[in-house]
Amino acid sequence: MSPADPALPGPGTLRALLPSLAGHRAMIARTCAAALAEQGSLVALVTLAAHAVGTAITTGRAPSATTVTALSLLVLLRALMTWREMDLSHDLAYRVLAELRVRVFDGLARSAPARVAGRRSGDLAATAMADVEALEFFYAHTTAQLLASATVFTGGAAVLAGLEPRLLAALLPVALLLVAAPFAEAAGRTTRGARTRRAAADLSADTVETVDGLRELLAFGALPERRNRLGAKGRRLGEAQRAEVTGESLAASLRELLIVLAVLAVVATTARAVHTGRLDAVWAAAAMTLALSVLGPVAESARSLSQAMGLRAAAARVDAGIKAPALAPEPATARPLPAGPLGVRLRGLGFGYDERPILRNVALDLPAGRTLALVGASGAGKSTCAHLLARFWDPQEGTIELVPASGDPVDLRELTDADLRRAVAVVGQDTPLFHGTLAENLRLAAPDADDGRLAETAGLCGLDRFASLDTVIGERGATLSGGQRARIALARALLAEPRILVLDETTAHLDNTGDAELATVLARTREQRTTLLIAHRPVTIRRADRIAVLEAGRVAEEGTWEELTTRPGSAFARLLGADTARGREKEPRAILEGLARFPGDDEAAGAES
Repeated sequence: MSPADPALPGPGTLRALLPSLAGHRAMIARTCAAALAEQGSLVALVTLAAHAVGTAITTGRAPSATTVTALSLLVLLRALMTWREMDLSHDLAYRVLAELRVRVFDGLARSAPARVAGRRSGDLAATAMADVEALEFFYAHTTAQLLASATVFTGGAAVLAGLEPRLLAALLPVALLLVAAPFAEAAGRTTRGARTRRAAADLSADTVETVDGLRELLAFGALPERRNRLGAKGRRLGEAQRAEVTGESLAASLRELLIVLAVLAVVATTARAVHTGRLDAVWAAAAMTLALSVLGPVAESARSLSQAMGLRAAAARVDAGIKAPALAPEPATARPLPAGPLGVRLRGLGFGYDERPILRNVALDLPAGRTLALVGASGAGKSTCAHLLARFWDPQEGTIELVPASGDPVDLRELTDADLRRAVAVVGQDTPLFHGTLAENLRLAAPDADDGRLAETAGLCGLDRFASLDTVIGERGATLSGGQRARIALARALLAEPRILVLDETTAHLDNTGDAELATVLARTREQRTTLLIAHRPVTIRRADRIAVLEAGRVAEEGTWEELTTRPGSAFARLLGADTARGREKEPRAILEGLARFPGDDEAAGAES
């Protein structure tokens, strides 16, 4: 299993699924009643039929009209209750599964991005969909049936004890062995089930990635190799499934052997009881049939338990998703966020991943209505600052505060998630887009926005050049270029009207013209919000009011463009030189000379257009 997965599930894994039934007590009662009626009617039907046959053989009398009527009614009742039990049990199961999916998604959202980081989308889909779907058997074929089987067996055992106690003595050891067998093989079942779930998740992840990257695979001639990899993963899943089927076949053979032994024991005991006069011959056939018919539900329950043991891995993955801890929990006592512009203050900020420090004692002040460019080499901690400001995690040291124009600063940890999302919007390099229209994708940020507002924002960000509001956007924006997805991301953020906007390499996929155009859009409304800009392009960084340079997780220096580019040996100048050496821009001197001639956003936009 992957590192993000829970350890090999233990004995209590299936019991953890039972609380999900708590909200469906009435339906559970109806399902149990139907299962009890279905199993009880079958036992009564075959026992009464056996008694009628035994009576006819021993006395030569045909069954009475009452017996025939009772048998006919039992046949109808059995058919009706079989249908009713199947209908109710599956209705119950799918209601519970629908709730489990929502709870798994809530858990992933609550613990993201830490729980999602490092996990492939197909693996997440396997947990959210396939693993939950696998639990249908547990909810539809286990709980009510076990209760009904136990009730039917207890009632039948009581009748047998009255007819001939030795029949119960012959039956009871087999029943106990049938019940104990699933628990005896639980460890093997769990291991095989975990192997199957892991193989299914791996195949799902590879399939999703293959479909997403199909154009690139075709372009580079890598599709045959990818096809072979999928084939290998499919064979691995097939081997795991065959191992499960083989185990089930062996368990089924053992159950059949025990039932055969029970038949022999019951027949021998009945014959001995008739021979010694302890049991009337008229009741012999009925007694044998009753003994074996009450054993049938026990054997079926043992089969269900055996299969349920193989679901432990799926149950563990689902349970881990539901119970995923919130890395940014809601405050015990929330503080309201004052209206008006907001600034940002970072004090003594420290954070790391897996005991690997990223930020060390970071201190920054971003006044309301201003733009700060946060720059640094890859891995310096820029995106981590953005994620902490969005409160995907909480800092391990220090604080992040939102500073209103009047009143005390508010720590992010004192805000409700809803207040934080309304105040802060983060636009990253990756733009999550869903299959649907452009309008539907934009309304993710503002569900109540009317078409007029959508059209205005779309025009402002240049979306009207390549799509209308009714244009269907492919899944994950597959029909769009990186620059077009970036424009949609920015438009969506502007629709939310955040007071603090974080742009994390948002324009990385745009050419210089597109970058300048979006800069002009932001410049028109820059006084309405505070902007944290994470970028590599000098022409983008140039537009910020101030620049902060991160080195080794610390703020190495801070100042305006003019201050940092004219300071001898500055960290910012070294950073520009490093970018030039990697071929990202022109020579540093040419960059500085060229950009110094751009007095403002409008002129820059015009020059680059």
